[in-house]
Amino acid sequence: MRGLKDIRLKRYNYQSDGYYFVTVVADARLNYFQNRKEEVNLELKDLVNKTKGLSLDFSVVMPNHVHIIFVLNSSELKLGEIVRRFKAKVSHKFKEFIWQPNYYEHVIRNEMALNRIRKYILNNPEKEIIEFKQFYE
Repeated sequence: MRGLKDIRLKRYNYQSDGYYFVTVVADARLNYFQNRKEEVNLELKDLVNKTKGLSLDFSVVMPNHVHIIFVLNSSELKLGEIVRRFKAKVSHKFKEFIWQPNYYEHVIRNEMALNRIRKYILNNPEKEIIEFKQFYE
């Protein structure tokens, strides 16, 4: 049996202050969030409110994945634990485990990259709608 590939930066402290772009994807890319986006947003905001040193820069809930820019500032938790808690809160709310086992992250290193990622997140819902229309036309 093969394990999950470790895609994290070696020797990087994921509790360091900074901006982190995270994408979590629903299991089998099923559209779990199509009509439940507000519930996911509420769980995300609750996690941020309850976690010292964590804030939210930007996020969007898509039908089958969530994009988030977390800001860590003397955070009590590492990024992996923050993502684990978010996934657990949403799964508990939905009363089933709904996530792929891993998550994508990117350490945002400068203002230009931050703005590019914000723009990507903003345009992502529009892109998905266009792709959906093209698929069915």
